[in-house]
Amino acid sequence: MAVAMGRYSKLVVKNITVAFVSGDGDDYLSLTDMAKSRNAEFPADVVKNWLKARFTIDFMGIWEQMHNPNFNMVEFDQFKNQAGVNSFVMSPEKWIKSTGAIGIRSRSGRYGGGTFAHKDIAFEFASWISPEFKLFLIKEFQRLKKDEEQRLALGWDLKRALTKINYRIHTDAIQTHLIPPYISKQTTSIFYATEADVLNMALFGKTAKEWRD
Repeated sequence: MAVAMGRYSKLVVKNITVAFVSGDGDDYLSLTDMAKSRNAEFPADVVKNWLKARFTIDFMGIWEQMHNPNFNMVEFDQFKNQAGVNSFVMSPEKWIKSTGAIGIRSRSGRYGGGTFAHKDIAFEFASWISPEFKLFLIKEFQRLKKDEEQRLALGWDLKRALTKINYRIHTDAIQTHLIPPYISKQTTSIFYATEADVLNMALFGKTAKEWRD
């Protein structure tokens, strides 16, 4: 089951509600929520245990090198050398502050707070929880994204229909009230084009020329 909530959305995977935030073309899922399938009372401890593992540090380091030009390699190398030792401790806040990582984010607040990770990293975390959980998570995530795409397409079609209706009303009003009877056809077409772009900007945020480009 997936329930969309705009930029802040929720999935329900194996009776666990998992929040995720979308923006700038990226999706960040809540590791804190996912960890509740392991330990509902102390999910933050589950995340920390995963973070301190050697394979986790390696994976996140490679991801950051691929996506983050400001990633602090010096700090990463130190963590990489320490990972796997019993005394090694890692938290989301420590990882972010020390390395400048962007793949994991911490959100404060009673509602919607916790540790969020880019979907690439979140799916890796889900594998650590269990292969079954990961497969169900991917399935529900894909379903929600598909539903969002369909809603966006429907909204776009409605906007196009409204534009066609309003365009006819608009052009009739232009002809009746704005265009003097003595001007040339070329000047008349300029009037129409200018007023039509008012509609285009209002509904789509682009002029006709910008859309064609």
